Amino acid sequence: MADTKREIERKYESDDSGLPDLTGVAGVKAVIDKGVMNLDAVYYDTADERLAAAALTLRRRTGGDDAGWHLKVPVAPGVRDEIREPLSDTVPDTLAALVRSRVREAELLPAVRLRSDRDVRHLMDAQGKLLAEVSVDAVHAERLTEGGGTAQWTEIEVELADDGDPVFLDKVEKRLRKAGVRPSSSSSKLARALAETRPSGPGKKKRKAPPAPGEPTTAGDHVLVYVRAQRDAILELDPAVRQDAYDSVHRMRVATRRLRSTLRSYGKVLDRAVTDPVGEELKWLAGELGVDRDREVMTERLTTVLGELPPALISGPIRARLDTWANARRGGSRSRLIGVLDSKRYLGLLDTLDALVAEPPVLADAAGKPEKVIGKAVRKDFGKVSALVEEAIEAPPGPDRDLALHEARKKAKRTRYAAEAATPALGTPARALVKSMKSLTSLLGEHQDSVMVRVTLRELSAVAHAAGESSFTYGVLYGREEQRAAAVEAALPEAWKTIVAEGSVQV
Repeated sequence: MADTKREIERKYESDDSGLPDLTGVAGVKAVIDKGVMNLDAVYYDTADERLAAAALTLRRRTGGDDAGWHLKVPVAPGVRDEIREPLSDTVPDTLAALVRSRVREAELLPAVRLRSDRDVRHLMDAQGKLLAEVSVDAVHAERLTEGGGTAQWTEIEVELADDGDPVFLDKVEKRLRKAGVRPSSSSSKLARALAETRPSGPGKKKRKAPPAPGEPTTAGDHVLVYVRAQRDAILELDPAVRQDAYDSVHRMRVATRRLRSTLRSYGKVLDRAVTDPVGEELKWLAGELGVDRDREVMTERLTTVLGELPPALISGPIRARLDTWANARRGGSRSRLIGVLDSKRYLGLLDTLDALVAEPPVLADAAGKPEKVIGKAVRKDFGKVSALVEEAIEAPPGPDRDLALHEARKKAKRTRYAAEAATPALGTPARALVKSMKSLTSLLGEHQDSVMVRVTLRELSAVAHAAGESSFTYGVLYGREEQRAAAVEAALPEAWKTIVAEGSVQV
């Protein structure tokens, strides 16, 4: 697996005066000259610079103590994760996979070459611990595509030591500013190189970036802001899902659900003849992402309730049986998910989402006032939730009530997402509805988890019985889950009255 390093750094403009004296920075006991390194890096991108547009950098670098392939992924302003692979002649498959959601079927080509003479200083504390590395980089940039130019500049880079306190960078910046040094106007060397080496002359037009969305004013504007945010979330989470980062699968699944729900809720704004097929593909993707998720939820719940039982009520190898069940198919489903993310169907869905954002299929109501159009859509969704909750309350306990509660939960989620999209336009009433629907979803989710856990317990009990093991504890857990579900059902009428009384539906 590729190595990953968290980088926290700041860049500054520099002239020929070099590095100011940093011995006066609070906490710095010594400034150690580490000499000059010669770095040579070739940056790769698609012909239309898709990686650069997403603030991703992919390079092959020689020189220094970290020669190899590096993929830099933005985390926050001034913070990036650098994913490293050893030197090779071609882009490593691991890194190519991490940018596939951006590159898709396009080819990665050498775009820019940066050669830097890096004069390095280490800032050390009184105990001899590294606080930060400061370098003065003399950079020569060369565009590698036809008609490209060259550029030269000098910059100062300050990179925080591993596990360092970011506050220390503020102290260094204070000293630099006092010496007349100012932050760089470019976010990275590559960004500056691309800007300063663009092809010029007859027939060489600067690539136009998509126009930044303006302040939303119409109903369509507000809906599209939310749609765009969910599309962006899917793209940004793709590398994390491929790396099996914590909670990344769940977050991507939520983004797909938010987007699908929005397309359905605002069918008077965006033409459902166009968006319904997109919704079906989003449903497919959410299903693929959920292959492991449901099992994880059941495992967490069963582990918790089993831990709550006194030892006298635990009979047979139930913990081992649960571990076996929890780990079953994990490796296979993981491989399957990566296959999904590499599939033409998934990459085609991403193309479709890009097209949907670029040329949205707006209807007449998209030009309407947000308060009227969006408010009406949210109230309609809430009406569906209300009908399902009332149906569930009136239904006798059993499968029919379970199904009605599950449907109400799904509609409550949809209403919550519709209200989230409406919040910038409708303000406090929409925020109140989001809060109410989140509370309702949590309550009904507790009930649905109980239903699913009982199904799982029946399956595990049958397997244990067939193996000659005691099924006593499974029955105990089953009874406790029935009590949990009954408690939710008993609490629901009062909880629902509170939601209605709070006036959350007045959007």
